[in-house]
Amino acid sequence: MPTRPAASDDAAKSLFGSAPSASGTKPDKSTTWISAHCDGGARGNPGPAGYGALIQGPDGAVIAELSEFLGNRTNNYAEYSGLLGCLQYAIDNGYRRLRMVSDSELMVKQIQGKYQVKSPDLKPLYDEAKRRIAQLDGFEISHALRHKNKDADRLANDAMDRGMKKPGAAAPPVSIPLKPRPVAPPVPIAFAERPAPPPVAATGAMLRGFTRDGVVHVLGGEKLPDGVFVKIIRE
Repeated sequence: MPTRPAASDDAAKSLFGSAPSASGTKPDKSTTWISAHCDGGARGNPGPAGYGALIQGPDGAVIAELSEFLGNRTNNYAEYSGLLGCLQYAIDNGYRRLRMVSDSELMVKQIQGKYQVKSPDLKPLYDEAKRRIAQLDGFEISHALRHKNKDADRLANDAMDRGMKKPGAAAPPVSIPLKPRPVAPPVPIAFAERPAPPPVAATGAMLRGFTRDGVVHVLGGEKLPDGVFVKIIRE
């Protein structure tokens, strides 16, 4: 498993909390902060989707890499799946304090309570994330631009490549199943696949539309097939 050079004691204290002692004693998981960079994406939105996450200990060393293919999903579904995967990793491994970094401004501000969750597809994921957060003693989440989230982006793309059976795709280092904990009623976080819409009648035709909740909505009744790449121009 790849690791980054350990940070200095001062850097570790400022970024992740208390640094490990010089004697080599393992940090107390009940008081130690770990950090996770997560990212999710979909090729086609909806399309082949996956998430990736890099989790680091208090000294900055990599302790886990998460990478999971999610099937035909939206970008926002994949972003929430990354958050859920990191939360589940912390819970399953006894860590009580987690700092999250994501390049999804929508998800971060929804979890922070600054944005409402209006999408019926995201509300169950949001509720499950809040339930898992409540099981920790400390939780923080912040937004970062994509270029500062490269490792998580790489792992998310590895997951999508595996799902699309792209030659040379990396095998998953760790995969955390997205399932509700037994202490609460099951939360539906998987949704039925939608049939592929009919292709656009005129190939290359310029269409108009708008975005809502990260999803492109095309005007005029036209439908885009899965896997189509679009160019967004502000008007």
